[in-house]
Amino acid sequence: MSKENNSSPFLRKFWKFFIAFIIAIPVFFTLVSFGILGHMPDIQELENPKSALASDLISEDGVLLGQYYIQKRSNVPYSEINVSVYDALISTEDRRFYDHSGIDLRGLLRAVAGMGKDGGASTITQQLARNLFHEERPKHKITRVIQKFKEWVIAIQLERRYTKDEIIAMYLNTVQFSGSSYGIKSASNQFFAKKP
Repeated sequence: MSKENNSSPFLRKFWKFFIAFIIAIPVFFTLVSFGILGHMPDIQELENPKSALASDLISEDGVLLGQYYIQKRSNVPYSEINVSVYDALISTEDRRFYDHSGIDLRGLLRAVAGMGKDGGASTITQQLARNLFHEERPKHKITRVIQKFKEWVIAIQLERRYTKDEIIAMYLNTVQFSGSSYGIKSASNQFFAKKP
């Protein structure tokens, strides 16, 4: 009887903590999605993301004379990118890309269990969220953690608004491939002198 009395307060504390934790998770994500912990893109920004595109200077006969840019970036539609680029990206960055809705829980659990030694847990959609809405990496660890939660919320919202093909094309159009090449079109032209 004394063992039950001793374990009973511990169990009550455990269950109180567990229930409080379970309630805190949706409350926290609600605060994040409403922008309480920093700016979150609204529907207009999600459906019309801004990215710095290069301006092409073209002659009357259609010859490219030059480009003006802050980031050398040009968009290319999904259909114009070679399928092997998609296959390579998915196999190296996000093997379960077509199976998750923005957050890969298995990858997250693997990353947490391995303390990041077995690779990260960011999906292609999360990386797209970072590319579109969080250009700079925060200096403080707590700010980086909040940014990660914001990326999760944005990734889920992107998955609701775009198809997988649109997401992967947007990612390839926004990722930085080298110091001055942003997007698959600029990178393939710079490194291989070919179309993507």
